[in-house]
Amino acid sequence: MSVEAGLIRALTGIVGRAGVVATLEGRLTYECDMHTFYKGIPDVVVLPESAEQAAAVVRLCRGAHVPIVPRGSGTGLIGGAMAPQGGVMVSMTRMNRILEVDIANRCATVEPGLINLWLSNATRERGYFFAPDPSSQMVSSIGGNVSTNAGGPHCLKYGITVNHILGLQMVTGAGEVVWVGGKAQDRPGYDLTGVMVGAEGTFGLVTAVMVRLLHLPEDVKTLLASFSTIEDASETVSAIIADGIVPAALEMLDEVMIRAIEEGIHAGYPKGASAVLLIELDGPRAEIEAQAVRIEKICRDHLALELRVAQNDAERALLWKGRKEAAGVIGRITPSWLLQDAVVPRSKLPQVMREMLAISARHRLVFANVFHAGDGNLHPIICYDDRVPGELDRAKQANEELLHACLQLGGSVTGEHGVGLDKAKNLPYQFADADLNFMARLRRVFDPDGIMNPGKLLPDHPACGEGFRPVAPTLPGGTWV
Repeated sequence: MSVEAGLIRALTGIVGRAGVVATLEGRLTYECDMHTFYKGIPDVVVLPESAEQAAAVVRLCRGAHVPIVPRGSGTGLIGGAMAPQGGVMVSMTRMNRILEVDIANRCATVEPGLINLWLSNATRERGYFFAPDPSSQMVSSIGGNVSTNAGGPHCLKYGITVNHILGLQMVTGAGEVVWVGGKAQDRPGYDLTGVMVGAEGTFGLVTAVMVRLLHLPEDVKTLLASFSTIEDASETVSAIIADGIVPAALEMLDEVMIRAIEEGIHAGYPKGASAVLLIELDGPRAEIEAQAVRIEKICRDHLALELRVAQNDAERALLWKGRKEAAGVIGRITPSWLLQDAVVPRSKLPQVMREMLAISARHRLVFANVFHAGDGNLHPIICYDDRVPGELDRAKQANEELLHACLQLGGSVTGEHGVGLDKAKNLPYQFADADLNFMARLRRVFDPDGIMNPGKLLPDHPACGEGFRPVAPTLPGGTWV
């Protein structure tokens, strides 16, 4: 689709000349997110500075039947913030203010373009922080985190983004500005806030976010345990959780990933280990000291090679630097890669890791693992060289086989990255036709003309098409569900 010059002039009238990117060179910088496998150049990019401007843009595009692609910092990994059909991309990066910090109610209201870490930096001196911490938190926006319902290393204890969103302002695909949720607890009616979190821009543009703030813990303790096999590390994860301990974070990295991190970051991970666990405890000092003793015993019972405790904030920060910048060093070991984001029940981790090793061997490909072991959220990086004939096809096949293995173990196609364009085709493996049909009809309530982020989240499937009516499932005796 090509946007006409008249529409670009009208968009300029809304956001000003400085708020429009129309040159080819400028638009090329928006052609993909961090998952560069999927690319699509928008016909024009607009950068609103207020909800009113965003609403005017949506109404204009709806009238012209032009698709809209919302975009935050572009750090997503699912092909969600690119424009496969062209159209108008709406970048929220200029809406990056903290509108209110309400310590009495332990919440803050921010614009969607605010960088995740900036909020915790702004509230730390008052003793509070924003818990969701995706590895990209130094650059990812809170609006983008809301869009994909992002997780992060500390979601094991604190929950994912939806658990920390109290309310949202949104411009729907119909151009209406609505507020859902709010500061009051246990609000009556449908949980529309929960519905909108994770909608990936298919309902509209998020223009303000009311978030929950948590009090900083009294103390933090970070441990690093190394193992001779990835199976031993996986069994340790299950044992820690089974013992009744819920760490703030419980991360696993394998030998390939350890090597890349040490070559690029020098975080102090033991190079000879086949796997390491990065374990973090926070809370009352006496409690975490007692938990640390129990965790050390569990690690040794499961044949840990070494146990190390960060002695100060600098050591702790370096250990986490290695984990959070892992994706940035993968180029040291492979020219190209695919990233999986499937999830399994954490009790199934040992089983899925054995299956992953088998898939890797079967397709003659290297897998580099760095993932949220505590909640079973896998992030295997499938390494390949697209200059070698057939390697890309083998990588794709390995990716699909691993995804299906996770689903067979009771897992999900995504743990925290979202669906986007990358995983939409896989949703029919997880959901029945009736489920997909309901999702499609719900999407139309907010976006009646289908202009918001088309092609993302829901698959090209009969159940999502207009007029499709699945046979209603029934209970024994013919009762309609």
